[in-house]
Amino acid sequence: MIELNNVSYTYPRTVQPALHRISLALEKGRCIMVTGPSGAGKTSLCLAASGVLHHDYGGKKEGSVIVDGKNVADYQGLSDLARNVGVVFDDPEAQMIFTTVEEEILSALEYRGLSADVIEERLSRIMRTTYLEELKDRSPHHLSGGQKQRVALAATLALGNDILILDEPTSELDEHATKRIAEILKNLKASGKTILLIEHKFEHFRDIVDTLIVMEDGAITATGRPDEVLTNDHVRGMVLPDFSGIKKNIGPSAGKEPIISVNNLTHCYGNVRALDSISLTIRKGEFVAIVGENGSGKTTLVKHFNRLLSPASGDVIVNGKNTRDHTIASLAHDVGLVFQNPDHMFFADTVREEVAYGVKNLGIADADAVIDATLADAGLANSASLYPRWLSRGERQRLGIACVVAMQPNVIVLDEPTTGLDGYEALLVITILKKLQEKGHTIIIITHNREIADNCADRIVTMENGHIISDTGGA
Repeated sequence: MIELNNVSYTYPRTVQPALHRISLALEKGRCIMVTGPSGAGKTSLCLAASGVLHHDYGGKKEGSVIVDGKNVADYQGLSDLARNVGVVFDDPEAQMIFTTVEEEILSALEYRGLSADVIEERLSRIMRTTYLEELKDRSPHHLSGGQKQRVALAATLALGNDILILDEPTSELDEHATKRIAEILKNLKASGKTILLIEHKFEHFRDIVDTLIVMEDGAITATGRPDEVLTNDHVRGMVLPDFSGIKKNIGPSAGKEPIISVNNLTHCYGNVRALDSISLTIRKGEFVAIVGENGSGKTTLVKHFNRLLSPASGDVIVNGKNTRDHTIASLAHDVGLVFQNPDHMFFADTVREEVAYGVKNLGIADADAVIDATLADAGLANSASLYPRWLSRGERQRLGIACVVAMQPNVIVLDEPTTGLDGYEALLVITILKKLQEKGHTIIIITHNREIADNCADRIVTMENGHIISDTGGA
């Protein structure tokens, strides 16, 4: 169904190939899973296999890509290829242009020229399959990250292609939703679909993966049946990380001073009550993990800590300051927030300038020394002159952390800091956060990774439908 023969590719204005002599064959009804560190070339492989590189990018191309027995160069364009290959990219929002979830899926069904009765039946089935029935009238752009990912998958399924290429479709999904997607893909494979899957969550897809491919530095470094490939210790550490060695290094928090107090906090998005009378106390020096399914209110809660959101009712007290009475800028010394997608934070031309912006804006003393030390701690000293978006996903994640840490806030909040990272990169990020805790910072992470929460956090706060349903390990 898909063949890549000795494919190499170099993006415009770069020297290092993103893909180097890649050869693979994906047969009908089979599933290949590709994994590896950020920057390894996995997304570039998706772009090559789907024909996007050939039809939509410049750069230097070598080798051939065959889809359904036909060279991608012989297709009329991406719309022609879309009749054979459905693609879900790692940024689902970039694929959404309509005002409701239902319209996103309808547009794909109508593109196929189906009758009204068939469209209605397939729309209902796809909604049911992807668990979107209750969201059909919502704007895709106002959904949680995981919900957006399901909408993108649903719209792709609506095209009815035999070949599916998915670039980290569960990167922003919670445990429950990831299992749903795994079950969906298992059923699609059983029905004869051919699947090329880019993923880090191997365990969830173990049952459907016929071939596991590991990429590093643009090349395939391991390939074969999963049980064979995972006998390599290096690969195993990348694919199946072990967080059990992380040390929980603070004692009971009962006597420590509160740094964040949330009192009967309610927040609404239109008619949707995202937070419903939440109360929570976080003490200085704690490492707190906030967990829960997509849409449970986790991100909405932490955005109140630095006044990106304001309460509909209730109060949030940060370091003795009621956020109602303070601006975002005045709270920057108290709370720093690293977004789920660090790219949303970047605007400067170099890594160093990115870190320097907040430091100089807040008038922090010895700015150059602070910037240098922060870059060194984040492992980015040798990347200081690079354009931020040239960095790998893991490096961009560490840059997002560095930008916040350099401003020396008391509290550092991170929304899914290990999303899209391989095992080694995730361990490095958590190690950086534990060192910051040792220096006295309060660390709050939102995570879908239960292993990280269980092994690394001193306290786990679980949310569901805008409520806190459990709080373990705290005072």
